[in-house]
Amino acid sequence: MTQFSNFKFPKSGQLLLSRRAFTLGAAALCASATLPALAQSNVPLAELMVPAALPDNWVGNKDAKVTIIEYASLTCSHCAAFHETTYKELKKKYLDTGKARMSVREFPFDPLATAGFMLGRCQGPEKREAMIELLFANQRVWAFTDKPFEGLLGLVRQAGMSEADVEKCLKDKELYEKIGQVRDLGSQKFNVRSTPTFFINGTILVGNQGMAEFEKIIEPMLK
Repeated sequence: MTQFSNFKFPKSGQLLLSRRAFTLGAAALCASATLPALAQSNVPLAELMVPAALPDNWVGNKDAKVTIIEYASLTCSHCAAFHETTYKELKKKYLDTGKARMSVREFPFDPLATAGFMLGRCQGPEKREAMIELLFANQRVWAFTDKPFEGLLGLVRQAGMSEADVEKCLKDKELYEKIGQVRDLGSQKFNVRSTPTFFINGTILVGNQGMAEFEKIIEPMLK
């Protein structure tokens, strides 16, 4: 796992992060778009649902037959690709119709992804998912630039956060530590090794898979 020793909380409007530290490891651990389902034991849904350091934010019907949990990193290009393509189909067919519900859990590979997830949490549960989708959709504006703080600031202003709000959020050490705990639980208990990794009622699917792969797992669960 990538360690976060290079992360420092911002001072005077600057997020003190090393651009090199961001990119090392993230590309290697971001699962290939063609990576097949991981050959390992599935995880009982009851274990996945034990309350963790941070609560899940669900999209979809809370009483749905199918529960989808995604472990993602905001600086993972394959995660962004999934949210720009398959996720929209998945949402339309299963989440919006009440057949499934889905939550994104934090699995940051680097300090910049941690910062993005912190900003999402600071927006509150009602706005967190919109923030995640905004950051994925504009990943190149902030995740792959020499001035990531400026890129982040420009985006989150669209969500109503001021620079002062951003600095306050990124100085929240308790939140920072809880995001790390969510990541560590995924790694240590559920054997998450790359992103995106999905658990569909506990069945594991790894990588930026197409809609057909999700349908193969979900449809039998709806019968």
